[in-house]
Amino acid sequence: MTALTQEEVASHTRTVVQGLEALRNEHNSILSGINTTLASSHHPPDSNVISEKAGILQKSLDQIELGLSEAQIMLALASHLQTVEAEKQKLRAQVRRLCQENAWLRDELASTQQKLQASEQHVAQLEEDKKHLEFMSTIKKYDADVQDSESSMEEKKDKSDDPVVDLFPDDDADDRAGLKRSGDFGSQASLATMSPTPPSQFAQQVNAGYEIPARLRTLHNLVIQYASQGRYEVAVPLCKQALEDLEKTSGHDHPDVATMLNILALVYRDQNKYKEAANLLNDALAIREKTLGENHPAVAATLNNLAVLYGKRGKYKEAEPLCKRALEIREKVLGRDHPDVAKQLNNLALLCQNQISQEERRGVPKEELLGKYEEVERYYQRALEIYETKLGPDDPNVAKTKNNLASAYLKQGKYKEAEILYKQVLTRAHEREFGAIDGDNKPIWQVAEEREENKNKVKDSAPYGEYGGWHKAAKVDSPTVTTTLKNLGALYRRQGKYEAAETLEDCAIRSRKEAVNLVKDGMTPEGSRRLSASKDRLRRGSRESLNSADFDANDDVSRSPHSHTHNKRTLTRT
Repeated sequence: MTALTQEEVASHTRTVVQGLEALRNEHNSILSGINTTLASSHHPPDSNVISEKAGILQKSLDQIELGLSEAQIMLALASHLQTVEAEKQKLRAQVRRLCQENAWLRDELASTQQKLQASEQHVAQLEEDKKHLEFMSTIKKYDADVQDSESSMEEKKDKSDDPVVDLFPDDDADDRAGLKRSGDFGSQASLATMSPTPPSQFAQQVNAGYEIPARLRTLHNLVIQYASQGRYEVAVPLCKQALEDLEKTSGHDHPDVATMLNILALVYRDQNKYKEAANLLNDALAIREKTLGENHPAVAATLNNLAVLYGKRGKYKEAEPLCKRALEIREKVLGRDHPDVAKQLNNLALLCQNQISQEERRGVPKEELLGKYEEVERYYQRALEIYETKLGPDDPNVAKTKNNLASAYLKQGKYKEAEILYKQVLTRAHEREFGAIDGDNKPIWQVAEEREENKNKVKDSAPYGEYGGWHKAAKVDSPTVTTTLKNLGALYRRQGKYEAAETLEDCAIRSRKEAVNLVKDGMTPEGSRRLSASKDRLRRGSRESLNSADFDANDDVSRSPHSHTHNKRTLTRT
């Protein structure tokens, strides 16, 4: 049976009412006739039958009256519903009108905001133009001093300003970064919160293999200073103005133009404008190859800059051939055993290691990546050999490279090899700080293992002093040592050596900053609470590391923000 509309129900109800009224009138007429018959004859022979008919008619009339009442109620209800529907339509019309007015107001607001933003940009541009004009008016006095300062700058030039653009930065930047962050195995750097490049590193990345001419040096130094301070709104217009002037005077295909392109590319990289930076670096690479030759150190520096940029965007496959070509140039120009070659090997290994992690996240079986793992190990081992031979076992890069190599071992499940490297780093740091190892002067890992062996013989409340002076190792606040302590502690936890892990974690959190705070607090309850909170944070980090089995390397190759955001591989800087 098909459903009826409201109008059809009301129409049928009216028809039924008319029929019921006619039926009621007919019943009343019949009942009146029966009553008249009963009244005219006092005792008719069929009086009982007539009375029974009258009763039946009366009941039928009652039913008819009830039906009429219900029909009237239905009609009244239909009328009410029509009224409600009319009100509803009226309200809908009002809502549509209000929506239209709201949309119009939003458009007006958006237009006004755009005008305001355009006005603010115009004002900001005028202010920058004013500053630039003021700068150009005062730069002449610096030009007069360029020749006088050139000789002094040559004398002050540090021979450590190498042409390699490291994927992990200088030690000062490492210290600052390492003490600010904590992660699974060591500190982690996130691209989303990348700070401006320090001036010394910025200069290395730009000047590598090419001498800045005197007429550009003042402007070059100013741009580096502004960029290192994060004042990109000043640095970018200066670079663009210098590029325009250079191209007018020297032409586009000139080494000075390539140098300024490198500067602007690194400024864009610090602003996370990777596409613009890549275009500029490719342009600079083409110019340097054309003007300086394909095997010039400046070409290797630009290739390495480009590889770092691709690495930050997670394009490790594209970065690897660039890094390999930079390595070939450095080997050809500097020799196979030069420390700069070792740094390039480290960069190449880190890129390959990140590429492996990327492939594993895509579901590639680990068996298919064994060759890549072996390649990473070869790069690290060769870099380690160069560092130890040329710079000595105490050079910071030796410990960093050992940590990197240990991370590669851990990813393959080679826990014993990784443990040996971690112990070597800690032993060497202990010897530098406290002298030769003997029965009374033990490295922290050895004390930790002894505590693990004797954990059932010593009460939990026993002070640390009873186990020798191991806690003094907390004074060794090198980020590399701290990272190694955390990594070895997490490895101990994986092996079920919880007492040894806690010993290393306690030592790791006793950095110089923590030690100063504890001294200031005088070991008050507040100081004890801070120490306990730090231990809890470190243990949580170790547990997360073991659950994910993500042993991070020590580098500065970060993933693009468009990569995976959970458990993403941001790399440790020690």
